[in-house]
Amino acid sequence: MSHSVKLIVAAYVSLKDRQAIEDLREHRQMLRKKLQASNGIDVSSSIQLIESDLGEIEAGLARLQ
Repeated sequence: MSHSVKLIVAAYVSLKDRQAIEDLREHRQMLRKKLQASNGIDVSSSIQLIESDLGEIEAGLARLQ
């Protein structure tokens, strides 16, 4: 996971800003979808990073429960 996503999610959790975290998750999901549709380029490392970011985002949403 990127350190910046971890810090951003932590800030949103401290602000209890669920919508911002959900927007971040939606954006990362869109990026993953676009990367998966790319042809001829190895994007596996980028997809792994996005998956890791999504894990941190989901954890942040769980902390808001």
